[in-house]
Amino acid sequence: MIKKILIANRGEIACRVIKTAKKMGIKTVAVYSEADEYSKHVLEADESILIGPPPSSESYLSIKKIIDATKKTNSDAIHPGYGFLSENSNFVQKLSKTKIKFIGPNIEAIKIMGDKIQSKNLAIKARVNTIPGFNEVIKDDAHALSVAEDVGFPLMIKASAGGGGKGMRIVKNKKEIKDAFQLASSEAKTSFGDARVFIEKYIEKPRHIEIQVLADQFGNVIHLGERECSIQRRHQKIIEEAPSSVISIKLRNEMGEQAKALAKEVSYQSVGTVEFIVDQKNNFYFLEMNTRLQVEHPVTEEITGIDLVEQMIKIADGKELKIRQEDVKINGWSMEARIYAEDPIRNFLPSVGRVKKYMEPKSEKNVRLDSGIIDGSDVSINYDPMLAKLIVKEKNRKQCINTIIKALNSYYLRGFNNNIKFLISIFKSEKFCKGDIHTSLLDQEYKDGYSYPNLSNKLLKKIFIPVASYIGYMSLKKENYNIIDEKKNSYVLTLNKKKYSIQIEEGKKNFIKIIYKNASFKIKSFWKVNENLIEVLINKKKYLLQFDKFKNHFSITYLDYSVDFSFFDKNTSKFEKYMLEEEVEDLSKYLLAPMPGKIVSINVKDGQKIKSGENLLILEAMKMENLITATKDAKIKKINVKSNDTVEADQILIEFDE
Repeated sequence: MIKKILIANRGEIACRVIKTAKKMGIKTVAVYSEADEYSKHVLEADESILIGPPPSSESYLSIKKIIDATKKTNSDAIHPGYGFLSENSNFVQKLSKTKIKFIGPNIEAIKIMGDKIQSKNLAIKARVNTIPGFNEVIKDDAHALSVAEDVGFPLMIKASAGGGGKGMRIVKNKKEIKDAFQLASSEAKTSFGDARVFIEKYIEKPRHIEIQVLADQFGNVIHLGERECSIQRRHQKIIEEAPSSVISIKLRNEMGEQAKALAKEVSYQSVGTVEFIVDQKNNFYFLEMNTRLQVEHPVTEEITGIDLVEQMIKIADGKELKIRQEDVKINGWSMEARIYAEDPIRNFLPSVGRVKKYMEPKSEKNVRLDSGIIDGSDVSINYDPMLAKLIVKEKNRKQCINTIIKALNSYYLRGFNNNIKFLISIFKSEKFCKGDIHTSLLDQEYKDGYSYPNLSNKLLKKIFIPVASYIGYMSLKKENYNIIDEKKNSYVLTLNKKKYSIQIEEGKKNFIKIIYKNASFKIKSFWKVNENLIEVLINKKKYLLQFDKFKNHFSITYLDYSVDFSFFDKNTSKFEKYMLEEEVEDLSKYLLAPMPGKIVSINVKDGQKIKSGENLLILEAMKMENLITATKDAKIKKINVKSNDTVEADQILIEFDE
């Protein structure tokens, strides 16, 4: 019987496993690298043990150190989470020679399903629908071109090993073959230690639908319905929901039965996911099988009421599955948003740093947060940029969207860039709200990259001017209480560099009246100066905004909108132009490292003339290879780095001539 589990992972998934283990009365052991000594999962586990320096290869990916830690702590079993060693057959093989139980599937299933070529051939054997393509290893770019001409464009070059969207490239024509093959192979080698890739036909505008399966050691296999995972960027899922708005009961059953057939063919035991793509005519094709717990598993848990981690532990402990297919009921709707440390307005480059201020969304029965961070957490270059998952459950899809937008709006995270505003913009978008989605949607909607939305006049006048004026007034009142003459109620609000004349009158019962031109706003709030969240009534309608204070100005955020502002009484405002801000250094002559990382390759040389959009170099950070391109036409004066160099954020990589 399992009494103590070592969790061979970190971050939010480690915390997630700890939560269920505690519910089951099972002790937990956290492993950690030197970078994670004070991480949330370490604090929450019953025990913790150091396993090495920050690089994953020397800590979380070290089979020997993980097994040694399990033995030292007298743990009965290992839960691998996802990523790292979760689908490493060599790891499972070595565990089989010990008494330590692996909370996951059998080694044969991991081996076969971990190889996309083998898994596709097995799927054909199990009579599962598959995508047309070339199901053998591509030798080089010349071979890729030859196969491409047979398969036809568009096509997908895919890593045979691994998952998570890494080692995948869409190819639209012959010109893209060489670069796509090299990038896919290189990324596959870096991510999985296996450079093999294959080619299959690319299905345009497909939906990514996956079926959750549960299987025990006694031959019982069930499915728990589908998840919609079509909202992706660079083949990385961002938003998931369950059920799907386009999958009928008939189609769900068909896909579920094929998923079960595949699981039976490989004698599967544990939680697993069979992924399909669905075209615009609702034809579905096998994509891959993930032999682990999925990142997006919470949405399935929410609509079925089944704790998947609990089921994994019980199956690994040799218990028979008590749930039968007829017991599985789909109740309500659930959505999940992944919170990433990345900068959306800089082409989603990874962002690193320390969590300076952190407030999770207000606890509500319909809101769940699986998080791996707390105040003071370090976000390291060595690990995946996903920080947390925000999950909501409601009666229907429309209510889900409304609830998750509200929750994201109250999620306060500072210290580095993140994708919260970007997520809000997706949930607000017309196509998402209509359910008109597919895996290429974000590429189409944000083809020129993401930028913060322009503030409408309606929102400006209705929310931002009154709230900014209220905050400015209350701040002045606190800091200069003795010199404020309430009879002289004229003020100047400078918002996004535009000036507004504001009149303020204090009323009874904590109300303040904001007068702007011919409009007046009655505001009430219990906000205390410098609190980062402000809940305010504007003409009896409730709003929640985020607040930040800087040296000479303030900032407020509502949904995906942000404004900077300053606020002074009418006399003081005359001197605002003399309140100097720090000078910004001209860095247009340099290419700076957008983040710490490792130079994978350099595609240009000294003296070369380059065009805007041209590939300059590849920088690896947070387990992703990031292509750095030129932002303007220029001539390269000097390249200051070479391949395999480790660089710091803002380090000068390339100098340009004027």
